[in-house]
Order: sequence, then structure tokens, then C-alpha cells
Amino acid sequence: MTAIDCCADGAQCASGSCSILQCAQNCSAQIQSHFISPFGYHFMQNAFLAGTLVAIMAGVLGYFMVLRSQSFAGHSLANVGFAGATGASLFGAPPILGLFAAGVAAACGIHYLGLGTRQTRQNDIAVGAIFTAAIALGFLFIRLAPKEFTVNIYDVLFGNVLGISDANVLITAISAAVLLSLLVVSARPLLFASVDPDVAAARGVPVRALGLGFLILLALTVAVAVQVVGVLLIFSLLVTPAATARYLTPHPALAVGMAVLLAILFTWCGLAVGFYTPYPVGFFITSFAFGTYLLVRGAKLLMARSQRTRLANSVLA
Repeated sequence: MTAIDCCADGAQCASGSCSILQCAQNCSAQIQSHFISPFGYHFMQNAFLAGTLVAIMAGVLGYFMVLRSQSFAGHSLANVGFAGATGASLFGAPPILGLFAAGVAAACGIHYLGLGTRQTRQNDIAVGAIFTAAIALGFLFIRLAPKEFTVNIYDVLFGNVLGISDANVLITAISAAVLLSLLVVSARPLLFASVDPDVAAARGVPVRALGLGFLILLALTVAVAVQVVGVLLIFSLLVTPAATARYLTPHPALAVGMAVLLAILFTWCGLAVGFYTPYPVGFFITSFAFGTYLLVRGAKLLMARSQRTRLANSVLA
């Protein structure tokens, strides 16, 4: 940026009547305005608010999902939500209603089919069959729906956080308050049932009821998070921050806090970079999350190798 560009009056600066101090002050004011400007737009305020609420929900629910080894089940709920959103479009209803309805139905189906426990090979096959069928059903609904009702399907697949309305922000805030309140009430027994379900059942903890309740909460979180990253990129907020946090600390409370902070950081960075570039926000959120996970995973592997090397050297010595 040149002095002429920064100066409020380019003619004065070109003629030499504008002092260097004035040009510097004008340049500083323009740079400051340039970096503060995202928060001056209402749609960016909505995006940051909704993104933060979704990140908090995804960080908390994602930790328990990773702890319970139900990442694939969570992914299937997102794909079932795609079918629900397209089905809602078929009848002219808001896609988020279809996401909620299909997600809750899928959570109940997964639980009562015996898929709500820890993942095994057979469970993975069944979950894969469920979400593949859901995608096929979603494509059918797209084909059947009138074209004017299919314009938002791209947003369902990849998210459109910059297009969130005030009504959707209100829905997100209410959903976050309800989901987090329910999770706070059930956090301790859910943690017990997730770590050792057999012992928890022997102690009288309602393991199956908690499993169903958690899947329903997860389905509702997925329905809300789709607004930010879409169905296809849902793992970037649900799985990656929680998995990264578990590599950093084994303590549940710290891991949940770190997962929330990482999810918020990824969301904010993605929104900030997406504002200044013509590329989609979901891509940047996913890239930051994946890059951080790779760095942490690589650092842990190097540390483990270094410890083994030191141990081997001490034994030989």
C-alpha cells in the first residue's frame, strides 16, 4: 500500500502538501478499519455467534462421541440428516426441521438395532448401510422436489454460516441451551457408562437409556452444526477437536474444555479467513482442524519414539 493510497486526499499527497505523518495516520486508520470491518456487518455477527454456539456444542458432544467410539455412528446421523433435509424441501418445509426429525429417528433406530454400544466390525457395517441408504434416499428426494425447493441443498451439504439468519441464530441459541443443560445433568453417569459400561450397569446406572439419550443429543447437535460446516464436513467440528484434545490430556474435564476451545478457534479462524477470501468458510474450518490434528498426532508420535529411544539407551547403558 502506497502513501497515495493511504492518504485521504490523493491529490494533496501527490502534490506534496500532505505530510508524512498525516499519510501514516490515514494509513493506520484504513488498516484498522479493514481488520475491524468484519464485525461491522450483521451477517458476520450472526456467523460468529452461531459458529461459537455450534462449536461449544460440538466440542462437548464430540468428546463423548470419541470416548464412546461412536464417530462412525455420528457420521451416519449426519448423512441421515441429509435425507431429512431434502425430504423437508420436497414438502416445502425448512430443511432444519427435516434434519431434526430424521436425526432423532435415526438415533432411535441405531439404538434399538443394538448399534448404540461400542463399535464392532458388524456395527460398522450396519451403520455404513444405514447412511448409504440415507444418501440414496436424499438423492431421490432431490430428484422429486421442485427446483425452487432444492436451491438450499448445497448449503446442507457444505454449510453456509455466512447466510445464517436471525431466526436461525435464535434456534441455535435455544438448542445450545437445552442440549448443554441436559448434558450437564447426565455428564457424570454418561462418563461412567462410556468408560466402563459393564461396571456402570452393575452399579445401577441406566446404560441403555443413557446411550439412547446421548444419540438423540448427538443427532440434534449434528442438525444444528450442519448450518456451519454442512453434512459432508461435520467431522471437522465433532471429531477432530475432541480427538486432538484427547491426545493432549487424559483428564476428561480438561479434554472437554480443550475440545471446546479448539472448536471455537477453528471456527473463528475459518470465519476470519473466509471473510477476506472468495473461498468457502467450511473449507478453512476443516483445514485448520485437520492441520492441527496432524501436528498434535505427529508430535505425540515423535515424543513416544524419543521416550522409547531414551529407555533403550538407558537399558543398554
